[in-house]
Amino acid sequence: MTQTILEPAREIPVIHKTELLVVGSGPGGLAAALAAARAGVEVTLLDRFGCFGGNITTVGVEGFAWYRHEKTVEAGGIGWEFEERAKTMGAAMPESQSLSYELDSEGFKLTADALVEEAGIHPMLHRQFVAPIREGNKITGVIVESKAGREAILAARVIDATGDADIAQMMGAPTLKTPVEEMQAASVMFHIAGVDKKKFMEGVKADPQTYANWSTGEWEVETDGKEDEMFSPFLAKPFAQAIRDGHMPAHLNTIGGTWGAVHDSGEMTYMNLVHLAGIDGIDPDSMTKGEIEGRKQAMMAIDALRRYTPGCDGARLRNFGMTIGIRDTRKIDAAYNLTEDDMRHQGRFEDTIGIYPEFIDGYGILILPTTGRYMQVPYRAMLPKGVENLLVTGRAIGGDKVAHAGTRNMACCAVAGQGAGVAAALSIKAGASPHSVDISAVQTELRRQGVRIH
Repeated sequence: MTQTILEPAREIPVIHKTELLVVGSGPGGLAAALAAARAGVEVTLLDRFGCFGGNITTVGVEGFAWYRHEKTVEAGGIGWEFEERAKTMGAAMPESQSLSYELDSEGFKLTADALVEEAGIHPMLHRQFVAPIREGNKITGVIVESKAGREAILAARVIDATGDADIAQMMGAPTLKTPVEEMQAASVMFHIAGVDKKKFMEGVKADPQTYANWSTGEWEVETDGKEDEMFSPFLAKPFAQAIRDGHMPAHLNTIGGTWGAVHDSGEMTYMNLVHLAGIDGIDPDSMTKGEIEGRKQAMMAIDALRRYTPGCDGARLRNFGMTIGIRDTRKIDAAYNLTEDDMRHQGRFEDTIGIYPEFIDGYGILILPTTGRYMQVPYRAMLPKGVENLLVTGRAIGGDKVAHAGTRNMACCAVAGQGAGVAAALSIKAGASPHSVDISAVQTELRRQGVRIH
């Protein structure tokens, strides 16, 4: 039996009141806050870190729309704006495997700051959500903790953009958690410096890799065939050679993956090479293990690059992401849960709040949107059951495993986030439950904000 203590009751100061509180500022939360503010309500954006941007800034995932090709149908809206604004602020450069731009993880902190300030959003960084405030099944705010102690924030509506459906779970909404042994791997992202760009790119041209190379024998990746001959910035051979030569333990045959961009300065960014199975993103002990092991593996990967990759003999670590990257934990059991069929066969919905290209990346599947196919994202996937005044957005929206392999991607999180933000704003203005908000009014405002919904 677990030992417990009884915490004394205490008064908690209410430090802030707002119409809409968005908890979590990753692509979903940031898009939600911006959309709601632009729809005319008072918005507060809360994050546990010292910057906005979530996966982009804190983890270091710079490939926001790396699925984009000539025939890809764009979703528009705030996700597109992230990229365009970053470009104008010098915080993006052309991506190596697509027609998109890679967002600079450090520069995007400034981009996000500018977007938040211009929208008149009240920023609250360095505060960790710890509990909801409730009246029956209605959420009325949250409790946070920080260097300032334990504090309360009250809100008419709350958007859970924690990535793990933390608020929905604590409010008693039904959630589904992928078994740890089936979870997509966690990753410790890193960036390196000291690369001779000319020599490295000559090596890439001499031995170009394709998406077919992702199937290494250690894991098999399902495509639909059209991806197999397409170029991929894939690295696996140096690590296999390091294992053969005894420079890397044999069990680390999971090291391998993609690089993002090589800069003229010798920096190579968004090194997505470390894949850690069995890490539970809602278990802090498991995440601690993953952080430490991931950093060790990253250094072994850099050593292998120095030994076996042209242009990398002087490579050195530049930085790690601020936190481990988690792909998969909890999802809400929503009013509608997206399905594999929706993802693979262009699902269409009357309550669409945006579209997302046919891009599936996860659970051993890789399908790129090169033929103009796309699905619609339904508003109901963000509605938790049994809870009022709460919406859930980002990678925790309702869906099965293959659907999640699409909706977890940052650009889709932005699509869902913008829809959630507009819906929350209009529910506030109308005094209506998010469960009964006028979806046609939501769609009209989304179109006004530049979103493609059909």
